[in-house]
Amino acid sequence: MRPGLRDLRAGDRGAATVLAATAVGVLALLLALGLALGASVLARHRAERAADLAALAAATDAARGRDLACGRAERLAAANGARLVACRWSGWIVEIGVEVPCGCLPSVSDRALARSRAGPSVTSVTPNAASADTTSDRSAVSPR
Repeated sequence: MRPGLRDLRAGDRGAATVLAATAVGVLALLLALGLALGASVLARHRAERAADLAALAAATDAARGRDLACGRAERLAAANGARLVACRWSGWIVEIGVEVPCGCLPSVSDRALARSRAGPSVTSVTPNAASADTTSDRSAVSPR
């Protein structure tokens, strides 16, 4: 080997260690971001579940009184690890807001918020022309 080439390679000694350490650091950062993102998605799902169940519970108890219905929604939200932050009524429709602690990314937000609405099911029933007319001849109606 010529003496000039040996001197050039001597300056590269340990470069692979630096590159490997940098790659491990980048992978660790990506793992931490992925875990934080996963935790925030999980918290959002928990908040949505708690809001949906609390809204259904409040709508179920609406006939007993709004305060009683909101109290039941608060207990159900707490049983699902959430805190009730809003219970608003518009006629028979209730809108529930809950928050769930996350601890995902402290610099962004430490809680997940969700809202849900529930109320009575309204179905419009239009009577059949044959069944509305009690004097009509039933034999004239074709069977279905």
